[in-house]
Amino acid sequence: MPVRGVRGAVQALSNSPEAISAATQELLRAMMTANDLDEEQIISIFFTTTTDLTADYPAAAARELGWTDVPLLGAQEMDVPNQLSRVIRVLMHVETERTRPQIRHVYLGETAALRPDLSE
Repeated sequence: MPVRGVRGAVQALSNSPEAISAATQELLRAMMTANDLDEEQIISIFFTTTTDLTADYPAAAARELGWTDVPLLGAQEMDVPNQLSRVIRVLMHVETERTRPQIRHVYLGETAALRPDLSE
C-alpha cells in the first residue's frame, strides 16, 4: 500500500499540559476523520511545537488516545520572528490508497493562515 504524508496544525489555548493535550487530540482526530484513517494505517507521527510550548509533549496526547505502538517523535520549530504562537504541527505518515491530491491536510483555526494552499 502507498505511504502518504498528512500535514496538520493547531493552536493550543495556553502553555499547559491540558491545553497541549486537548489541541493535539483534536487535531489528530480531525486528521484521521478527514482522511478516513484508522490507527492501523499510521506508520509514524512527527510533532513540532513553537518555542513557547514547553509544558508537555504533543506525543503524550497521542499516547493518551491509546496509540502506544505508533512511533512518535517531537521537536521544536525554529524561533522565527512574528510567528503564530502556541502552534503544534503534525506530519503523519500513513498507509492509504488515496492519491497525493486526495489527501486532506488539516489546519484548524488560525493555523489555516500557515498553509492557505492546503487549508479547506
